[in-house]
Amino acid sequence: MSQYRDQQEQPAVAVSNPRAAPAPDIPPPFEPSKAAPASGTHSRRTIMRAASIGVTTAAFAASAAAEVSPTAAAAHAGKSVAPLAVTPSCTGDETPPLMEGPLFKPKSPERTNLVTPAVSLGVYLALHGMVYDTDCTPIPDCQIEFWQCDQYGDYDTAGYTLRGHQRTTARGGYQLETIIPRDYWGRWGQRAPHIHAQAQAPGGPVLVTQLFFPDDTEAYDRDFAALNARDRLLNRACTLMLEKRQSGGYTGTFDFVITTKA
Repeated sequence: MSQYRDQQEQPAVAVSNPRAAPAPDIPPPFEPSKAAPASGTHSRRTIMRAASIGVTTAAFAASAAAEVSPTAAAAHAGKSVAPLAVTPSCTGDETPPLMEGPLFKPKSPERTNLVTPAVSLGVYLALHGMVYDTDCTPIPDCQIEFWQCDQYGDYDTAGYTLRGHQRTTARGGYQLETIIPRDYWGRWGQRAPHIHAQAQAPGGPVLVTQLFFPDDTEAYDRDFAALNARDRLLNRACTLMLEKRQSGGYTGTFDFVITTKA
């Protein structure tokens, strides 16, 4: 393991970053599950900043507009109109791989909720999506691993805070409750906020990648557009789609496309 973050963390040693004290976030956009229990041993900083998480229920209100679509209007007028094309949810293009870094830790807990009291001051993120093969067929029982730094830019190298794995459902879906990570300095300069991920179909090769955030993401008073522009490892094809931030945080989506044969 080298001497820098992302290619450098020494266990239980935190690297200082310029910080803006994050304001506590109120209830997430939809009812999350209870915070996952804190894992065995955390870094000294994680323990010192532990706070009890209190998340209550908030619901999105869906509104429907009583409008007639151009296609329906034309049909009503007796005109022949071709149906609108459906935007595909899968293009068949494999999700680009990105470096793993030295901070992957095997034997993480199997869980979909990474929010513990130690990270309760972070900006909440509810992420969901699908895992497809390159023929756009959903992959059930696919293992996905997630790990990331916290709201201060620190990785927990002593325990399993913000680390976990899960398997996709019978329909190839996954969901993850976590927080928006912070930027930090590493060997390649200032890294933009990102979440590390691995995905592997049963018997297939492992895709290792990183997930990034849109330029207009709002968290910790950081300029995500500037951070993204400076990160030379960033791949825009690995950017999450986020809904507009609500009082409790963000809801986002990302679909993986992976190869199932070596």
